[in-house]
This record gives sequence, C-alpha cells and structure tokens, in this order.
Amino acid sequence: MTDRAREVDVAASRQVARVMDDAVTVPGTKIGIGADALIGLVPGIGDALGSALSGIIVRDAIRARVPMVVLARMGLNLLADAVLGLVPGVGDLLDVAHRANRKNLRLLLREVERQPLREPPSVAYVVGAVALMLVPVVAGVVATVLGIWLLWRLLT
Repeated sequence: MTDRAREVDVAASRQVARVMDDAVTVPGTKIGIGADALIGLVPGIGDALGSALSGIIVRDAIRARVPMVVLARMGLNLLADAVLGLVPGVGDLLDVAHRANRKNLRLLLREVERQPLREPPSVAYVVGAVALMLVPVVAGVVATVLGIWLLWRLLT
C-alpha cells in the first residue's frame, strides 16, 4: 500500500465542522452559529440528524485509526451534545457554546499530524470503534424519542 493510499482525507470533516458549528457569524460578534443549533430546534429529529452528521468526523477518525482514547473522547463530545440538546431552548444555546464538531475536528487533526500513517487496524480496534460510533447515534435516537415523548406530554 502506498503512503498516498494510507492518508486520510479530512476535507469532509472540515466541512461538517464548519457547517455544523460555524456556518454564520452573529453580526458584531465573533460568535458562530451552525446548522447543529438550528436543526436542534426541531423537536425529535433535529438531535438525531445532528448526531448522524457529526458522525462523519468520527468516521474519518476511524479511517485514520486514531487511538481508542481519542475516539472515546470524540464519542463523549457527541454524547454531551445530544444530552445538551434535550434541554428545550437553553440546550440549543449550550450547543452553540459546546461546539462538539469543532472539538472533534481538532482531536482528529492533532492525531493525523502526530502520526498520519498507522498500521492496519486490529479486530479489537474495529469492534471498539464501531461500538464507540454507535453510542452517540443511540444517544441521538434516545434524545429524539424522549423529545417527542416530552412534546407529546406537553401538548396532551
């Protein structure tokens, strides 16, 4: 395998982090607001969709075979993002401050710069990576179901 073939393209991760966390800047400030905060306003599906899109960065991290500790930290960032999204209104403001996608992109870029070429993954790495990838997705689904249930309870 050539060195070129083993490199990981992080362009999609850069784009996701920008769109999800910093798509537009609030006029007169340096505060960026992204699609993550906006789609999080949609009860139920917003948090699930945000978690799915944020998974692109984690996917690239798995392709780069970053250490499990880093993948776990990325998963915790996404889990915190999903939990913050459960709080109506305030959760979306906290989401703007948390910026899980930017944090995860920084973690990915740091590891790619530190060691861009890694050995092929072991079976344990693949199993662990898949498990860590599923945790934020499951949390997003749980947040969605809980959000719909809470909305239903408020309306009935």
